[in-house]
Amino acid sequence: MRPPENDRGPDGIPGARDGRRRRTRRAGSALALAVLLAASPAAGAATVAAPPPGVVVTAQAPPGLEDFYAQQPVWTACGVAAECAQVQAPLDHENPAAGQVQLAVTRVASTGPAARQGALLVNFGGPGGSGTAAIEAWAAGLDPRVRAAYDIVGFDPRGVGRSTAVECVDDAALDAMRAGTVDPDTPEGLAQAVAAAERFAAACAANTGPLLGEVDTISAARDLDILRAVLGEDELHYLGFSYGTLLGATYADLFPERTGRFVLDAAMDPSLDGSGLALGQAAGFERALRVYVESCLPLDGCPFEGTVDEGLAEIEALLRRTEAQPLPTADGRPLTVDDAVSGLIKPLYDPRIWWFLTQSLALATEHGDGTGLMRLADIAYGRGPDGTYTNSYEANIAIDCLDRPENDDPAAMAALDAQLREASPTLGDWFSHGQVTCGAWPHEPVSAPAPIDAAGAGPILVVGTTGDPATPYAWSQALAAQLEDGHLLTRVGEGHGAYLSGNRCVDDTVTGYLLEGVLPAEERTC
Repeated sequence: MRPPENDRGPDGIPGARDGRRRRTRRAGSALALAVLLAASPAAGAATVAAPPPGVVVTAQAPPGLEDFYAQQPVWTACGVAAECAQVQAPLDHENPAAGQVQLAVTRVASTGPAARQGALLVNFGGPGGSGTAAIEAWAAGLDPRVRAAYDIVGFDPRGVGRSTAVECVDDAALDAMRAGTVDPDTPEGLAQAVAAAERFAAACAANTGPLLGEVDTISAARDLDILRAVLGEDELHYLGFSYGTLLGATYADLFPERTGRFVLDAAMDPSLDGSGLALGQAAGFERALRVYVESCLPLDGCPFEGTVDEGLAEIEALLRRTEAQPLPTADGRPLTVDDAVSGLIKPLYDPRIWWFLTQSLALATEHGDGTGLMRLADIAYGRGPDGTYTNSYEANIAIDCLDRPENDDPAAMAALDAQLREASPTLGDWFSHGQVTCGAWPHEPVSAPAPIDAAGAGPILVVGTTGDPATPYAWSQALAAQLEDGHLLTRVGEGHGAYLSGNRCVDDTVTGYLLEGVLPAEERTC
């Protein structure tokens, strides 16, 4: 089973790309379960009513999209200080007559109308993460000057959350998928994984319909321009984390003349293919795990003793034991090694929750209890305590498979497997053979890896963290260099993402840029 995407979220646990795709052995066999096709609700149509004609049609609208650009959304109260609306966009931007999708939008109005500079759209990453679920709570933590200057706007991209959404399987089926295992290192296991992936893809196609082929990042970036127009802005001001940096850079490349203040934090390198992303993340998480173990060893309650290498060996031994025999948990679901790896990786995104990883590992190693790691894995997959899932996992797969081609040739996957094990001796074994998922996808990719220069756009602030495990610092350096007017701000530290992570220097620099357009000194380090 492909891993959940764990990009930076507003839930206080920033995440990111939890290894491009964990080893299919950990859950690939679950994809083969017939329940995948039988348990899903029937697909709804991907279209909604046509948008009402606008009073004024913006001159910036592409031909055929005038009504979308001029629509007047109906805003309703949906929180203490938030209001929500549904904005309509074409299912296919190249063929507006093919149908429409709805985009869920939540707006937290500026606290200082006299100082208002516009709307700041925020994307927390993924792909597949909701931008509306907690935007109001997140906005409350911003610098009061930013809150006074901007309406803070969260949105669910097409295919995600409360927008017209990707639907594949129901909650019970997702639980069953996570509980199954196969070994893709054997011909028989690989065949099972391929068959499982094909069944999952078929379920997604049956239950999502035409939308499944239209949730790529380029389409989502074009949706952003509709949101800009609907919000009444001449320029788009944007703050994107992790995958949100790819979405933002894509927008800047498509609409450079409409690109306003752009902050891209924890950047992806758009020139990397799937293998490059997997190798970078495998090395990043291995490094982060070493740093975690080193920080754990001197503390009371740490389940490890000796050197860092000895601590890593204990973690690897735990994973091997769990692979052979899943651990029991409090709610009766067995903790497979697939979920153990997800639970291990999730807290590496934020050192502020390493304490919970320590507790969870102590419970598993000393008592054979997988409850803590299962809870962390559930957070990664978007599973709530009541057993219900968001659609983040399914949307993540759908978007990723359209954004770049994957090489699912068995020999190529085996070669990459060897490289992953070298890059990450502890975790690399669980990052391989994920190409099977997109190899079975019913829609071909619509784009391929390539540098993005956003020629003609204004200055873009790229923020990278030296110890980021999910989007390694080198990726932020690469994106800043690719952009025609990219400017790099470096945070020295651990964790995924820099802004609002507790670094005053970073926060002040980003605030200065958002408010005054002030760029950091060349290669500024915080």
